[in-house]
Amino acid sequence: MNATEPPPELLTIGALAKRVGFAVSALRYYEEVGLIPPAMRRDSGHRVYPDSVQDVLILIRHCRDLGFSIEETRELVALSSSPGRDCVEARSIAQVHLTAVRSKMAELRRLEQSLTRYVQACDEGCAGGPAPDCCILTDLRQSMPAATPAAGCCS
Repeated sequence: MNATEPPPELLTIGALAKRVGFAVSALRYYEEVGLIPPAMRRDSGHRVYPDSVQDVLILIRHCRDLGFSIEETRELVALSSSPGRDCVEARSIAQVHLTAVRSKMAELRRLEQSLTRYVQACDEGCAGGPAPDCCILTDLRQSMPAATPAAGCCS
């Protein structure tokens, strides 16, 4: 390594990816979209990062595991290094996401109820008969399936 090379204590992209459990391509993507700072480059062109990027990547991993969008994650990452900003901002982001998750859960419960009715109707009325006569297929061929509530899962 010559004088223009970064110090050896920096982590290569591969070593950093392994430490945080991401694919190397994920780190490149997070750098590209601005979630992590641009890497330094060795003379060979290889990316290297300071150890501090590991904490940011762990935060990103947890945000993504919780289903936060890239924009929400970007804002949470910015908040994590902004001591002058209030934690109420992070709470607000989490609350908006929680509301969206609860809405999706309600939608999935309605979907589950509709599918349960389909399966029960088939069990009680036509299971074992010819497929074209199956009440599930009959309902699905109609413009408004009988087995779903009038205000379906997506209305």
